[in-house]
Amino acid sequence: MKLHGYFRSSASYRVRIALNLKGLGAEQLSYHLRKGEQRAPDYLAINPQGLVPTLQGDGGAILTQSLAIIEWLDETHPTPPLLPKEPLRRAQVRAFAQALACDTHPVQNLKILSRLRELGLAEEKVTDWAAWANREGLSACEKLIAHEAAPFCFGDAPTIADLCLVPQLANARRFGVDVAAFPRLLTAEAAAKQLKAFADAAPERQPDAE
Repeated sequence: MKLHGYFRSSASYRVRIALNLKGLGAEQLSYHLRKGEQRAPDYLAINPQGLVPTLQGDGGAILTQSLAIIEWLDETHPTPPLLPKEPLRRAQVRAFAQALACDTHPVQNLKILSRLRELGLAEEKVTDWAAWANREGLSACEKLIAHEAAPFCFGDAPTIADLCLVPQLANARRFGVDVAAFPRLLTAEAAAKQLKAFADAAPERQPDAE
């Protein structure tokens, strides 16, 4: 398999964790987002959105969108499972993951921040926007799992919720958010970071890290 991504991309980070948990290898192909390499014609031919990640399977099939990729990996390589078997619990885990992947991350990612700069916002205001988006999303997620059993977001094993949480907390710190306000999320993050699959997927450990 080939994983088209970028070391600092949260969405790519999620997929790297999933691949590691499943014990799957993938050749990493990097696109420097700040240099606009994801908009190159050759890459747009693969992913018309010009976003990362993209996963190319062994048979050449192309998959985009991190949560879709992760669920495909979970369905085709079911051990260890990243979603609970019980339908209600699956929905709860998906809801948490989507709160971060669909409602938090997209409004503070590079594409949006670049547009804010183009519209004339001062850099301080751009950073404030990103910090606000992270605080809003993480505050809601803190409440969503406040009464869930530790150590992970939903019990004693990582799910796609944890795959979304760890990269988002990294983003929040980068934008100066005081994450001490989210003790339950930090408990789950600490449990995840003890696993080699999460540690090896960290941005600073990637071949294209700067």
